[in-house]
This record gives sequence, structure tokens and C-alpha cells, in this order.
Amino acid sequence: QVQLVESGGGLVQTGGSLRLSCAASGSTRSLDIVGWYLQAPGKQRELVAGISGGGMTTYADSVKGRFTISRDNAKTTAFLQMNSLKPEDTGVYYCYTAFLGWGQGTQVTVSS
Repeated sequence: QVQLVESGGGLVQTGGSLRLSCAASGSTRSLDIVGWYLQAPGKQRELVAGISGGGMTTYADSVKGRFTISRDNAKTTAFLQMNSLKPEDTGVYYCYTAFLGWGQGTQVTVSS
């Protein structure tokens, strides 16, 4: 079964960086419109960054200037580069595409 798989999460100190990856396991299917979402503890899942098929990007105000969403040239992997991390960035990050739905998520914990 083809599904989205996220990786790259972990524990990092405030001000640190992480790079998350999202790819379709068992497939080389292109990822067109991709969204990265954060589900913080006790909160609803929210969009933090998105990229269109043509490469246009959008960001939540809380991450602008710190996070960057991108894809590889083959559009098989999407990335979320997270810099200057804050404790409020803590939570499970999910990748989403309309065709494949949600990945299983990857935990990011930012310690103060």
C-alpha cells in the first residue's frame, strides 16, 4: 500500500534546526500540492506550510522567516526546513497530499 512517510523529527534545543522529509513509500509518485501540518499537544492540526504544483509556497504567520518548504526536482520528496525553533513548535508534524492523504507523522520536541 502506497502511503506518505515522514522522517527527520527529534529533540532539539531552542534555536536549533531540523529538516523533515516526506515521501511516498513504495512508489515514485510525484508529490504535487503538499502541506505540512503541526498538531501541537492539546490542539487541532494546523497548516504550517504548503507548496503548490508550480512551486508557490505559503506559510503560517508563526513560522514565516524560520521554516522553508521545498521539493526535490523529481517531486518525489517534500521537505520542511525548520530553523530558529521555539518550544511552541513542539508537536507531531504531518505531511498531506490530496491523493495519498496523511502520513503517520513525526514528533518534534523543542526544549527550552
